[in-house]
Amino acid sequence: MLYLDIMEYKHLETVIGLEIHVQLKTKTKLFSSVSNHADGAGANTLISAIDVGHPGTLPSLNAQALHFAVRIGLALNCKINSPTYFDRKHYIYPDLPKGYQISQFDVPVAEEGYLSFDVPDGKRDVAKIHIERAHLEEDAAKNVHRDGKTLVDFNRAGTPLVEIVTKPDFRTPQEAKLFLYELRRIMRYIGVSDADMEKGHMRCDANISLRPVDEDGVPTAQLFYPKTEVKNMNSFRSVERALIYEISRQRDLWETNSPPSVTTTRGWNEDKQKTEMQRTKEEAADYRFMREPDIPPTSLEEIVELEKNLLPELPVARRTRFVDQLGFKRDDTLVLTDDPVLADFAEATLSELYAWVSSLPDEGTAEETRTNKKDELVRLASSWIVNRLLGIMSSMSIDIRTIHITPENMAEFLTLVYQNKLNNKTGSTVLEKMLEDGNSPAQIMHDLGMNPIDDAGQLEMIINDVLMKFPEQVEEYKSGKVTLLGFFVGMVQKQTQGNADPRQTKELLEKLLGE
Repeated sequence: MLYLDIMEYKHLETVIGLEIHVQLKTKTKLFSSVSNHADGAGANTLISAIDVGHPGTLPSLNAQALHFAVRIGLALNCKINSPTYFDRKHYIYPDLPKGYQISQFDVPVAEEGYLSFDVPDGKRDVAKIHIERAHLEEDAAKNVHRDGKTLVDFNRAGTPLVEIVTKPDFRTPQEAKLFLYELRRIMRYIGVSDADMEKGHMRCDANISLRPVDEDGVPTAQLFYPKTEVKNMNSFRSVERALIYEISRQRDLWETNSPPSVTTTRGWNEDKQKTEMQRTKEEAADYRFMREPDIPPTSLEEIVELEKNLLPELPVARRTRFVDQLGFKRDDTLVLTDDPVLADFAEATLSELYAWVSSLPDEGTAEETRTNKKDELVRLASSWIVNRLLGIMSSMSIDIRTIHITPENMAEFLTLVYQNKLNNKTGSTVLEKMLEDGNSPAQIMHDLGMNPIDDAGQLEMIINDVLMKFPEQVEEYKSGKVTLLGFFVGMVQKQTQGNADPRQTKELLEKLLGE
């Protein structure tokens, strides 16, 4: 391979492509009736003769996995191939005793798609990543290295996977990380996988190389150079860090006029924060692909039509609707729509909140009043869900899927905040109790002895009592030290154990201190 002298150009461009394996949450494995839910199961307890390829066994294709694969292809704007074919991918390894993996080679379920997403503070505002293919395949078993020995757990063998292969369209590690975030959202929204990288539900390999470009970003020589495949990355942060490290390593090679000359595979060492050489990369010929003789060509027309009608609202559409129709701020929307269950909870809470507040006796009817009130309620719901509820849930290790609070109870709680019957401090206390036992906010306030003071006459008597206790501060306030107003509000809250309406307290204090 001919390389140009490094001094003949000034710019190097990063070229990155990703290969992502998404573990499907089907009831059973891809080709057997064994349960696909291995969490907590003992080693080698979820296994059948089909999973390990005993002679005389025949695979039976999981229809649910096929539906999920088509759904993924549609969500990624792919062309669906019908019929689709399965192939044998041959290699020998302890986790694959039958000597081949059933996968798809030249006619995958889906191909030629794309995924677009925002890239804040990036070199480009929106990245459009083309999807080369998305195909079904069975997972291999899991090797466990212990005491110098390699043990094999076959529980994972035969688990259905969809491998998504992108074009080399990424130009920064940040784009790769954001793509994976968006892909996880999509997998969760369409219900095919939990897509949790830390739990192995989604695994990612990255192919990366550098190439010289001119000042306009146009390659100055050949289109691509030998790539490095990076493996063993089990989090979004690991993917980004591994790519940053590999860019630096390869740049050093280019600057010493010795860029990579062969395709290699390197593993990411999380402890050392570096990639390490594993092997030279196998090519397709090394796998000796052949048609799978036990699975006939599979027609997908009916599945495609069915899945098109079942495809839910995708993350990008929901983000747009949350901003344009519901009125949430963009930054809050990114949080609220990151998980479909959280998005459902937020949307249902806001709808219930409108109903609660509209039933209040002093509700205005003018259009401007309704618009202002709607904006206020959206800000209220967003603030308490994003800044308070999620924070408390995180500290208590509570998942949105197991939360005790219903949207109706959350809306009732927000109505009490809206009416100033709960402030930031008392509201946080009530919210924590709601998360613990699921009771209504009114019941919790009663149990805790929280009796909001909203009677002006009663509150005025309390304020006068406080002012009598602090005559010096009263004189200082009247002499111009208006910052003492906050001190008096705090004293009233202390005397009422937080049950006084802060806004009403402030208004009465200003009135009484001004007399």
